[in-house]
Amino acid sequence: MSYLSISFTHKNTDIEMREKLAFPDESASEQFLKKLKNQDSIDEVILLSTCNRVEIIASVSNLAKSQEYVINALSNYSNIEFDELFERADIYDNAGAIHHLFSVSSALDSLVIGETQIVGQLKDAYRMALNKGYCDQGLTRAMNYAFQCSAAVRNATQLGTGSVSVASTAVAKAKTFFSETKNIKALVIGAGEMSELTIRHLQKSGFSVVLVSRNLKKATLLAQNFDQEIEVESYDNINALLNDIPLLFTATSAPYPIITQDMVRECSFKRYWFDIAVPRDIDSIKSSNLEVFAVDDLQEIVNENMKIRAVKAKEAYTIVNKYSKEFFTWLKSLEIDPVVKQMYVKANTVIEKKISNAIAKGYIDAKDEKNITKLCETILNEFLHEPTKQLKTISKSLESDAVLSTVQSIFALDNKNNKNNKK
Repeated sequence: MSYLSISFTHKNTDIEMREKLAFPDESASEQFLKKLKNQDSIDEVILLSTCNRVEIIASVSNLAKSQEYVINALSNYSNIEFDELFERADIYDNAGAIHHLFSVSSALDSLVIGETQIVGQLKDAYRMALNKGYCDQGLTRAMNYAFQCSAAVRNATQLGTGSVSVASTAVAKAKTFFSETKNIKALVIGAGEMSELTIRHLQKSGFSVVLVSRNLKKATLLAQNFDQEIEVESYDNINALLNDIPLLFTATSAPYPIITQDMVRECSFKRYWFDIAVPRDIDSIKSSNLEVFAVDDLQEIVNENMKIRAVKAKEAYTIVNKYSKEFFTWLKSLEIDPVVKQMYVKANTVIEKKISNAIAKGYIDAKDEKNITKLCETILNEFLHEPTKQLKTISKSLESDAVLSTVQSIFALDNKNNKNNKK
């Protein structure tokens, strides 16, 4: 079994490409996972799709074959040429794939380093894949270690303090346009997790919030989660609202733009719209006194964030490196245990057989069977103690596979259990 990670993020793709690669809902994700899992070389697979990334995390039996199949499937899904996707993709295998996964879970690969949403999104992606049967023991081991690594980074570095996210970055940018936020209204479109996060930052910054969603009931329930009053409006009023309110944040899961040129009137006051959805909610719009910001346009604030967090990020990468090494050491130790168990089982079978033969031939008395068996087991345990200890030490070295294979050959052990354990 090998680990494979294929990654498309803000680092290697622009927002136009990420829009085409994005999976808007669980149904689309599951359909794609099902297609990947049908490939013989792909044993387990998880799909993570957020506003800044699409990640394929898999355990595979053939790296080259699986890699080509995943890129080809993404090409068919997105209508982007295979060669362009292959050239853009960051592809990692085995140790590189695990290190990348741990970096992602620890928010070190995020647009905003230390943002707090990514680990929750990764957990959701993992749970969905696990519940639907697309991943099993192999990826579960990796994901559990990834979540442990994320917690260790957060606790040791406090990198996630300050609740930094794309939403908070957008609000921080919006604040720069107003000398006073107290009497400024902000229109938030959408009633999902990103909208909730945006509202929290808007209220903390002193803005008043108007919430709009196609699902009025969901918007009303969301508004009730906040101590400060939120004005909930019907989606039917969206045209009037976006032309009357100076500040807009939209984060829906719509697969197409919900705000188009024909909805926009010319206004005498300046308007600032933040589209933090992928695919984008706001179409290409030209209007005087209107500035539209997409996710990638927040890079200036992100760069400042990275400077501030550079020292903490360096410390965090040390932790990621440590957990990556520990993960593979742990995996190697799992390979040793079934081999050791087989050695003991085989030896005990020999003891049982020889004692039975000795009793049958009258070499020993049947009443002494229990004591003789116990003596033989004691001798066996003492004899195998040092080899067992050495095997566990060797499991941490590069030559462990060769040594393990040799031990299995010498003792004529069945290596099927060991292979199954590695899956």
